[in-house]
Amino acid sequence: MASAPQPQLPLFYNDLLPLNSRDHADWKVGAFENADFLANTHAIPLTVDEFVDAQRSYPIVFTAGDNPLPIALMGLNEGVNTFIGDDGKLIERVYVPAYIRRYPFLLAKLQKDSEDMSLCFDPSAGVVGKRDDGNQLFENGDEPTEYTKSVLEFCRKFEESGQRTKSFLDELKKLDLLMDGEIAITRADTPDTPFVYRGFRMVDEKKLRELPADTVDALNKNGMGMLIHAHLFSLNLMRTVFERQSALGKVPAPAAAN
Repeated sequence: MASAPQPQLPLFYNDLLPLNSRDHADWKVGAFENADFLANTHAIPLTVDEFVDAQRSYPIVFTAGDNPLPIALMGLNEGVNTFIGDDGKLIERVYVPAYIRRYPFLLAKLQKDSEDMSLCFDPSAGVVGKRDDGNQLFENGDEPTEYTKSVLEFCRKFEESGQRTKSFLDELKKLDLLMDGEIAITRADTPDTPFVYRGFRMVDEKKLRELPADTVDALNKNGMGMLIHAHLFSLNLMRTVFERQSALGKVPAPAAAN
């Protein structure tokens, strides 16, 4: 079973195999027993279709660099995820980003000169294989089951959301609304030394207020205004995540908080 071309694999993925009825006719997909695969990840990729739901649980910021992407912060420092419970699972009543729900599947191009994408999976995830329990991938020899069709549809919609996300970021850059972010949080035991977090981008509220009225009207009509405000409202959760991290004893010294 040949792996798909993978010069640089996305977050979580250690390998990719194209799903096919020849090799995987009797394979099944089980459930993850825990969230170990994301336990040491503090930032999860997000699509614009998720902003309204995600902003209730996480701060939404944008990555630094020339091609920023939206991310949901599950911790404020590398390797710290404050949403994993003592049982190793995601805590209840929290929005689970589609990027997490998609794993271990992924749509990928198997040939560089083709736009066709195939459904692949990460065999190292440990939930796809020959097993007694789980969801069957194929039936009647080579026909994908309803489960497999639903996975394919989910991955297809995720890719479409990715295109809408790119268009949203392109418009933010066109309007020059992004700025380097900085959040300073003061804790009672270190009142004179705030914890300062940088290395991300956010919408510049001053520039947003200074936009021409017709531009603001256009943003509101095309839905971008709602997305921008969901991002800005979510920043209030920075302190909440910081407090969660502090309660776990995983806050570094103030000078090292970046």
